Amino acid sequence: MENYNFQKDVATYCVTAESFPEGIAAAHEQLQALMPQNERRDYFGISYPDKNGIIIYKAAAQIMEGESMPGLETFVIKNGPYNTFYIYNYAENPDSIRNAFSLLLKQHEVDPNGYCLEWYINEKDVKCMVPLGKEYREFTGLNRE
Repeated sequence: MENYNFQKDVATYCVTAESFPEGIAAAHEQLQALMPQNERRDYFGISYPDKNGIIIYKAAAQIMEGESMPGLETFVIKNGPYNTFYIYNYAENPDSIRNAFSLLLKQHEVDPNGYCLEWYINEKDVKCMVPLGKEYREFTGLNRE
């Protein structure tokens, strides 16, 4: 497990999966059709429980400067510190992402109002991330609120 600090907010366009986890691949395929691969663009997966405990999953792509896609949903990945777990060749172990988030979410410094963030580094590797809570940011001097 490592730490990572987003220096600024990351605005994204997203497509919400119809179900979790079954709809994840379809959401990413729909997003890729709208916003094809670009070496300068980062791609993400964002998940969190709704008020009933049902997991909401969003396939997301970084908004490039000057880009406008009216009608697409947006989500802002907040700046600040995150606990991370890097997974090499995640497709070779289908449970690796679920297992990484299970480990990350058990850490006491996790933001209870945060989300799970998958940062797709390339076609094979993903960085699983969870934002750290306000108490951790204040303790370390990383409070950005």
